[in-house]
Amino acid sequence: MKLLTTNTKLDKNISKGWKSYGIHLSPANKSGYNVCQWASEGCTAACLDTSGMGNFSNVQTARINKTKFFFEERSAFLTQLKRETNNAIKLAARKGEKVSFRYNLTSDLPWEKIKLDGKTMMEHFPEIQFMDYTKSLARMKAFLAAGKPVLSWGASLANASKKFPHNYHLTYSRSEVSTKEELLSVLNDGGNVAVVFRNKLPKFYLGYEVVNGDETDLRFLDGEAKVVGLAEKGLAKKDESGFVVEP
Repeated sequence: MKLLTTNTKLDKNISKGWKSYGIHLSPANKSGYNVCQWASEGCTAACLDTSGMGNFSNVQTARINKTKFFFEERSAFLTQLKRETNNAIKLAARKGEKVSFRYNLTSDLPWEKIKLDGKTMMEHFPEIQFMDYTKSLARMKAFLAAGKPVLSWGASLANASKKFPHNYHLTYSRSEVSTKEELLSVLNDGGNVAVVFRNKLPKFYLGYEVVNGDETDLRFLDGEAKVVGLAEKGLAKKDESGFVVEP
């Protein structure tokens, strides 16, 4: 069972010279294990897990099996993941491509805390770029604290900043339960916020520039204090929870 995969969104990164890989786990608690502990009802209902190849039963079974593998045989899972990551890095080098990894394609696990032999995957591969979206404000604050010496959240995050991998980029993901104050707290401190919009992307949201997040998945190239606009897709087109924003 292979852990790393690509998809249509990740393949868009090739146009920018990046080869990207990720992990599709079974989202929320469909496997019996919750990999999306911060997910809202709207997020769960609009999940892209069943879009594209995810609509096939064998793909769903594979994602469930991978999720069970992660929780039930953690050391073996991480050992295999390290090996696959290393192989992907070597392959990209032979082809003259840059490489990046997004382990949370359909999950929201704190990879900055998940370790093999005392190190996170980012620490095992310190020169490689990793990225994810998260709905955890605490994770996003820790990420921002790592790159910002002074923050509006105060000194309590000083220790967290030392523990967050320097090569792991996070984008905060808005849901229907996110408050304006939460979103602005991220944007005001230079973080980026992903927002799903209905029909078209506005030029600005909450006073901040909106960039097109559907063109590639290279969020670490967006710059600071940007709203990452995403068009509604799949089940999100039927959303009435407020997860999708009317521009």
